[in-house]
Amino acid sequence: MQDGLMHTHDEEARKFFRHSGVHCVLAPRYASNKMSIFKQQVVGTLFTHHQKCVIVDTQATGNNRKITAFLGGLDLCDGRYDTPEHRLFKDLTTVFKDDFHNPTFPVNKSDGPRQPWHDLHCKIEGPAAYDILTNFEQRWKKSAKWKVSVRRAVSWHHDTLVKINRMSWIVSPSADEQNAHVCEENDPENWHVQIFRSIDSGSVKGFPKDVQEAESQNLVCAKNLQIDKSIHNAYVKAIRSAQHFIYIENQYFIGSSYYWSSHKGAGAENLIPIELAIKIARKIAAREPFAAYIIIPMWPEGNPTTAPMQEILYWQGQTMSMMYKIIADALRKEGLDDAHPQDYLNFYCLGKREVTAEVPAPTSHSNENSPLRLAQKFRRFMIYVHSKGMIIDDEFVLIGSANINQRSLDGLRDTEIAMGAYQPHHSWAGSQGPPRGQARPPLFTHLCRSG
Repeated sequence: MQDGLMHTHDEEARKFFRHSGVHCVLAPRYASNKMSIFKQQVVGTLFTHHQKCVIVDTQATGNNRKITAFLGGLDLCDGRYDTPEHRLFKDLTTVFKDDFHNPTFPVNKSDGPRQPWHDLHCKIEGPAAYDILTNFEQRWKKSAKWKVSVRRAVSWHHDTLVKINRMSWIVSPSADEQNAHVCEENDPENWHVQIFRSIDSGSVKGFPKDVQEAESQNLVCAKNLQIDKSIHNAYVKAIRSAQHFIYIENQYFIGSSYYWSSHKGAGAENLIPIELAIKIARKIAAREPFAAYIIIPMWPEGNPTTAPMQEILYWQGQTMSMMYKIIADALRKEGLDDAHPQDYLNFYCLGKREVTAEVPAPTSHSNENSPLRLAQKFRRFMIYVHSKGMIIDDEFVLIGSANINQRSLDGLRDTEIAMGAYQPHHSWAGSQGPPRGQARPPLFTHLCRSG
């Protein structure tokens, strides 16, 4: 079985769809040819396409069809299926028989524990779904190039792209703006949605080449490239607008290295951690209540004792220490000696304990004090947080594929996609009080669930 470098079964998928009606194109992260040869090799080796979206046509009014899109953190590969129960040892020979996943240590899949998976994904309908379709079309046109044979040049996949705008039965915003919306503006359950990306012109076809035109579309022009950094910008703007609380779930939390106590030149330059710390410091100075809750996995996926995992944990520790120092300094400046930085900022890891099954007998190679045997004995293991989302003040939600680290937010590294949304009828302004819409976070569901 060939499952690719990242064990996503990409080569296997291509073989499966060969000679079928499905066009499967593998899309390596090639850098723009406007970069130097060295930088092209760096980008192509270290970075990847990280977007996770599915786009389909679904039933609209009458005989018409509409575009529906799904995006978030879920990959279509092993180990991602789970339920809120987050089973460790149950159903290993049935539900999870062919989908057992735990890269922390070698483990017999019939014994467990499996690694529980927590993620965020969303369904989008309406005009924003067509923006996700546009992203796919731009990436397809860049990835599906011409193939040159010995005898002649032939088209390879490029002309297989369906021309949606030529299909009169598929509703589109450009042709039928009213029917492209899935609910009325005055509907209390209506959402306003915007799509964001981290991507550069080396990975899409369709960015304007003129500098002024590119800048008018909020693209950054640098290094002979046009760069879309709107996911990073959306995070920053949302954090700055927060008035009451911020809730974040993310696989990583690394950034603002220029404020670390050491390794200031590490290159993790995204603004999210420092913006959070400054927001809290300003709320302290104004004597206003505020809280930030951040959920991350206990350790990155894999063996936490290895050097790469320890490095990530070290950078996350540097980020947290920097934030707590800023908050502590703000409390000291205001003379709030009885307050603690954790009154304003808290990091959480999720875990699961399951006590119903018997402990499997040790194998001849197992050590009673090994991490595996201890996990089996005490029936506990972490819930792996893979989600990438943020909620502001119960009214704004951001969900996508981007981690809070430099490679996801830079725009020149991994390619990402996300959505930001709010309900106009469920905002602090529109509700004349605390919002009661669908954006309320499942905070206490995560932090207070027993078992």
